[in-house]
Amino acid sequence: MNEHRDPQNGAHGAHDIEAAAGAAPLGGAGRATGPDEQITLRGPAELADCLPYLLGYHPSDSVVLVALHGERGRFGGRVKLGIPGSPGEWEPTARQLAECLIETSRRRDGRPDGIVLFLCREPVEGRTGRDVMEWLRPFAQRLRTACGNLDVPVFEALCISGGRFWSYCCPDERCCPVEGAALVAPGTSVLAAAATYAGVGLRGSQKQLEARLEPLSEQVSGGQRRALDGAGVDLVRGMLVGGRERRGIGDDTIALARMLMDRLAEAERITSPPLADAADDRLISDDEAAFVILGLQDRETRDRAAAWMEGPEAEPALRLWRALSRRCVGPYTEHAAAPLTLAGWVAWSTGDEPAARIALAAALRSDAEYVFALLLHQACNEGVEPEAIRKWLRQGGAEPRDLTIPGAGAATEKSGTGVPDSPGGPARPQVRSVRPAAGRPGGRKAAVRPGGQGPSAGVRGRAGGGARRSGGRTEGALGDT
Repeated sequence: MNEHRDPQNGAHGAHDIEAAAGAAPLGGAGRATGPDEQITLRGPAELADCLPYLLGYHPSDSVVLVALHGERGRFGGRVKLGIPGSPGEWEPTARQLAECLIETSRRRDGRPDGIVLFLCREPVEGRTGRDVMEWLRPFAQRLRTACGNLDVPVFEALCISGGRFWSYCCPDERCCPVEGAALVAPGTSVLAAAATYAGVGLRGSQKQLEARLEPLSEQVSGGQRRALDGAGVDLVRGMLVGGRERRGIGDDTIALARMLMDRLAEAERITSPPLADAADDRLISDDEAAFVILGLQDRETRDRAAAWMEGPEAEPALRLWRALSRRCVGPYTEHAAAPLTLAGWVAWSTGDEPAARIALAAALRSDAEYVFALLLHQACNEGVEPEAIRKWLRQGGAEPRDLTIPGAGAATEKSGTGVPDSPGGPARPQVRSVRPAAGRPGGRKAAVRPGGQGPSAGVRGRAGGGARRSGGRTEGALGDT
C-alpha cells in the first residue's frame, strides 16, 4: 500500500488499497467471487470511483466511513449517515461514526488498521463543488480526529461534489489539484469492469431509490388523506377492542392485501421504475390503500404479511409495500413504518441489500422506535443471512420472543435516534399496537370487500388528524439515507 504523509497532522493517505471484487463490501448486492479475485485501487480517483460499488448505488448528501484491514488495506465494514446540516452537530456525529465503525468492525472482521472517509454532497445553485469541499473541511477534520483518538488513522478523506473530487489528505497537486479532479466516467474503470464480471450491479442513485418510497405530492394526496381519516377511527377502535373484532380486521387486511398483490401481478410489466410506480398507484384505490395501511399497524397482521417474502409472491408484495408507503401522506407519515419495513424486508430477503437498507432507514426515520425495522436494519448490516427470519415466518411467527438471530444485539425501545449504518439493535420484532390520536371514535364500522374495491363507501368519520401511533421520530438521517 503506497502512502503519502499529510503535513497537517501526520496522518497517512492510502493510495493503493485492495478490494475483493464482488465480496460483501461491494454493496452486498452481488455474488461473492472468492478471496483470490481481487483488484487494487490506486489513487484517490479510483477510490472515488469505487464508492457506488461499495454501497450499491450513487450516494447523495452522505458521509461514508470504510474500514481497512491488513497491510494491503482490504475493505471491511462501513458506516453511512446523512451529513448533518448544522456544523454544531459535526463533532458528536464524528465521534459516533468512528466508534460505531470501529466497534462493529472489531466484532466482525477484527479491529481495522485504517479508515477511508468519503463526504458526498452536490452543490446548490450558485455554488461550486469546491465551495462544498471547503464548507465540509472542518467536518472531515473532526472525523479524522475522532478516528485518530481511537488509534485508527484515516488513510484518505475525499470530498465528492459536482462531478469532481478533492482529497483532504493529499498535498500533491499532481493527483489532487486545488480545483479538484474529474471523476472517472461511469463504467470505464477497472473496478466497474470487475464489478460487472462479479455480478455487482448499481441500482441508480440514492435519490432515485428514495423517491420510490416518498409520500405522494400534496397536489394528489387529498383523496388519500380523506380515505385515511374516514377509515382510521373505526379500524383503530376495533384493534384496541381486541379479540374477535381485532382478528377480523386482521383477516380482512390480509385478504385485501392479497387481492391487491394479485392485481399488481396481473398488470402489464413496465421496466422504467418511475412509470412502473405510477402505474401501480393507479391500480390501488385510496380506500383500499387506507384500509391496508391502517390494518398493518397491528403487529400480528404485519407479521402475517411479512410471510410474502420469496418465490412468486415476493415481487408483487414489494410493489404493494412501496405503493402503500407512498400513500402515507400528511399526518399519517408515521404509519409508513410498517409498509416501509415490509418493503425493506422483502428486498433483503430477495437479495437486494441496497434497496433494503434504503427502505429500512426510511422506516426508522418515520418511527425511530419501530422495533421490527431496528431488528432488520441491524441484522442486514451485521451480515446475518435472512434465512433465520424466513424460517421463523414460515413457521407462522408464533411469538416474536421465539425469534433469535445470530449476530443481532438486544432489543431496545430507545434505539434508533441518529444511529448510523451498523447500529446495535433488537433481536425480536415487537411493535406497539395502534393508538388513536385526539378525537372521539365515531362513524360506521369499516368493512373490507375482497371481491370489490376495499372498504365500503359508507366508511366515514374523522380521527383528529389521523389515527397515529405513539413513538419517537428522528430528524437526522439514519443508516443508508
